[in-house]
Amino acid sequence: MTADQWTRRQVLNTAAGTAALAGTSALMAPGVAQAHGGRPDPRGKLRIIAIEEAVILPGLLTQGTALNGAIPFKPEVTAEWFKRLPDVTEYRLADMDANGVAMQVLSLTPPGVQMQPDTAIAVRDAQVANDALAAIVDAHPTRFGGLAALPLQDPQAAVREARRAMGDLGMAGFLVNGHTNGQYLDEPQFRPVWAALEELGAALYLHPTPAPAGTWGLLKDRPELVGPLYSWAAETGGHALRIILGGVFDDFPGARLIVGHMGEFLPYHAPRLDVQIRNINTRVPLRKKPSEYLRENIAITTSGVMDDTMLQAAIESVGIDNVLFAIDYPFEKSEQAVGFLRGAKLSFHDRRKIAAGNAERILKL
Repeated sequence: MTADQWTRRQVLNTAAGTAALAGTSALMAPGVAQAHGGRPDPRGKLRIIAIEEAVILPGLLTQGTALNGAIPFKPEVTAEWFKRLPDVTEYRLADMDANGVAMQVLSLTPPGVQMQPDTAIAVRDAQVANDALAAIVDAHPTRFGGLAALPLQDPQAAVREARRAMGDLGMAGFLVNGHTNGQYLDEPQFRPVWAALEELGAALYLHPTPAPAGTWGLLKDRPELVGPLYSWAAETGGHALRIILGGVFDDFPGARLIVGHMGEFLPYHAPRLDVQIRNINTRVPLRKKPSEYLRENIAITTSGVMDDTMLQAAIESVGIDNVLFAIDYPFEKSEQAVGFLRGAKLSFHDRRKIAAGNAERILKL
C-alpha cells in the first residue's frame, strides 16, 4: 500500500471525529424530539449516518435502472429521483445539511452491475463504479462513505475487486443488488466471495432488485405489487433466507449480511421459521435456528419503514446492536426518516447506536 493510500484510509477512519466539527452547522438545525420517557433529545448531540443511499455513477457501459421496469411509478416522482440520483453536491449535501445527516454511505442504484449478461463488461463496470465512488469519498471524506459493487458474474474477479476496493480504495463494505442474472448468493460458485468477505471483515448489503424473468401468478394484473410495495421485499427476504438455508453462515461464521427495509419481512417471520424448520428436511443441515443467524450474522436497516411498532419488534428480534439507520435517498424523504429516528421510543444510548454507532462499528467508518 502506498503512502497516499494509507493517508486516505487514515482520513476515512477518523471521519467520525472530523465530521462532528465539519458538520456542526448541519447537526445544530433547530428542533428537538422526545426520547423514551419524555426526555429531550437535542439535535446537536445526535450524529446520523445513513447507509442505503443510492447514486448513479458516470462511465458505466451497463445502462438502465430498476426505475425503468414495469413498476407504475408516477412520472413526476421518477423525474425527481433521476434529478437527484447522479448528484452529490448540489441537492444531496443540501438535503443532508437541512436534516442533520452527518454522512451518507453511497452505493450504486439498482440493479447496478448485477443485470449485466456480459461478464467482461460487468467486471469493467464494477471497477469503474468503484473508482468513481472512491473519488466522491476522497473529495468529501467526512460526508460520504462507499459500498463497492461486486461483479459476481465472475466470482474470482469479484474476489479480486473486493480486495482492491477495501485495500486500495478504502471502501466501507459492499452492496449487491439482489440476484445476479438469476443466480443467488447461496450457490456454490460464490463460496470464494464469502471467504474473502469474511477474511476482509467486510459487510455485504443485500439490496432489492427486480426478480428474474418469469411468471409469478400472484402478480398477474397487479403491477402495483411489483417493486417496493411487495415483491422486492419478498424477493430480497427470500434471498437472505436462501443464504441462511444454504449454510453460508455455518461455513463462514464471521460473515456479515445487511438487509434493508426493516429486514425485508424476516424479523417478523423469525418465530415461524424456528418452528417450521424442525418439520422440514433441509438440503443443508443447519447448526442453529434461523433466528440465531438473524441475531449473529445479519443486520437490518430502517430504510423506508418509519414506524415505531415495527422498529421495536425488529429490535426484539435481531437485537439493538444489529439495527442501523438508513434513508433510502432519494427514494424516501430525509425529513420523514430523520424525524422518525429522532421521535422513536428509544433511550439516548440506543438511539445513538441506531443513528451512527452500529454503522461505525460494522462498516468501520
